[in-house]
Amino acid sequence: MKQHTIGIIMNGVTGRMGTNQHLIRSIVALRKQGGLQIKPGEVIMPDPILVGRSEEKLKTLAAAHGLTRVSTDLDATLKDPANQIYFDATLTGQRPIGVRKALAAKKHVYCEKPTATTSKEAVALALEAQKAGVKNGVVQDKLWLPGLLKLRHLIDTGFFGKILSVRGEFGYWVFTGEHDKLQRPSWNYRKEEDGGIIVDMLCHWQYVIQNLFGEIGAISCLGATHIPERRDEAGKPYKCTADDSAYATFELKNGVVCHFNSSWCVRVRRDDLLTLQVDGTHGSAVAGLRDCVIQHGSATPRCVWNPDIDSPVKFMDGWVTQPTKEVFDNAFKVQWELFLRHVVLDEPFPWSLMEGAKGVQLAELGIQSWNERRWLDIPKLG
Repeated sequence: MKQHTIGIIMNGVTGRMGTNQHLIRSIVALRKQGGLQIKPGEVIMPDPILVGRSEEKLKTLAAAHGLTRVSTDLDATLKDPANQIYFDATLTGQRPIGVRKALAAKKHVYCEKPTATTSKEAVALALEAQKAGVKNGVVQDKLWLPGLLKLRHLIDTGFFGKILSVRGEFGYWVFTGEHDKLQRPSWNYRKEEDGGIIVDMLCHWQYVIQNLFGEIGAISCLGATHIPERRDEAGKPYKCTADDSAYATFELKNGVVCHFNSSWCVRVRRDDLLTLQVDGTHGSAVAGLRDCVIQHGSATPRCVWNPDIDSPVKFMDGWVTQPTKEVFDNAFKVQWELFLRHVVLDEPFPWSLMEGAKGVQLAELGIQSWNERRWLDIPKLG
């Protein structure tokens, strides 16, 4: 068995997303399956070293998953030639510091989004990575969700005909911490700590829209801080300075109109925490995180507006569940596998730091649109 052992510096994975999605369900899962097979008798084996500020937390996390390599000294891990990839899941404001250190050490870079707090900084990082000649990428996990993969299949096979519009609904009720335990960190609601749903979610919507429906040409966005006060992890009240909801409309260059509502102040009455409704001339679909329902034009009911009687049409009955034709793996793990193949085999990986910068740019323009109360065109980056 030929094995390519790849040392991966994993910085900031003691947080919820870093621990669950990147460490446990991606890297540890790959190790448990015997590595990533790239051909018969040949695998890529990730060898992570967990990096952070608390040695105790790192050792506890590593021991729980059969790992031994931990460090509180990022500089030392970057000097080790066995470590070829630097992964960053730290706070957004700190991310450029670690990434720049990794670029100086000529390490391949893979990081969470947003890649920086401003598009200027995000573009600068992307250009510095290009100059350093290293492979680089940004997490764009939602592209490999089963529901969106099913949607992609419908698009590729021409199910919709001409796509007219996309409606995205995302969010759920995040408890304030007053009577129920909060389920998101308090920094999410502090602008001074890079919080806010516009910064968080418009980065996602940028790559989802671009990869599925087309290039965004203009944006109109309204943000809101619906809940002005919450309680932190210690139960102490604090003022919310960041937006907790965003209502954004995107005009695509191909004429498709997309509207996405994102909120941490909404109670869910839909099929999933995220749903995308795509309407086309030949058919429509509603995709969630895992499932997708469809309605072809030939099966579309004839609706007539009459508020004086109960509707004779049972609207939910006219939709058919799209069959699941394959086994879907964890979305984060799938992209990790693609990046590892990119590093070892030089296979294409289009989700670069420059692509990540587009998400930062869209969020930035969303905030500007909200502040100025107007539509904004999306300028070309890079």
